[in-house]
Amino acid sequence: MIVGNIDTPMPWLPAPLRQAIDEIRQRVTDQTPTGRHDIDGDRLFFLVSEDMTEKREARRAEFHQRYLDIQILFHGREGMVFSSQPAGKPEVDWLAVKDIAFLPEGSQEKMVILEEGDFVVFWPGEVHKPLCAVGEPARVRKVVVKMLVE
Repeated sequence: MIVGNIDTPMPWLPAPLRQAIDEIRQRVTDQTPTGRHDIDGDRLFFLVSEDMTEKREARRAEFHQRYLDIQILFHGREGMVFSSQPAGKPEVDWLAVKDIAFLPEGSQEKMVILEEGDFVVFWPGEVHKPLCAVGEPARVRKVVVKMLVE
């Protein structure tokens, strides 16, 4: 997992991640419609969403097998729970079809709070629980970059 802010220089960030974040900074505005937007077909694309955060207990943990996530918060405040490993087997395993598996929680969960402009990178296999409320549930606008890891 890597945490940073898109408005801060990141010479330490691997070049493909830096380039993907720069692409988002150039392409995404408040007027960018929600949904999927391709950069390089299924190899690199991003999803714009507007969602409500929920209490941490209501959120399911997830992980991916083939894609890494760069989750960038544009508006609002979001708690992002993470864990280095699952706490048991997935309840829902769509890894072969949709590259996502869900489980109730990770092992030894921790939380980072994302403010506007903050991002977090999750590598394949890293368990995360997005859209956790910080205080009361609230609306957020975010981008999730999906990068195929080969």
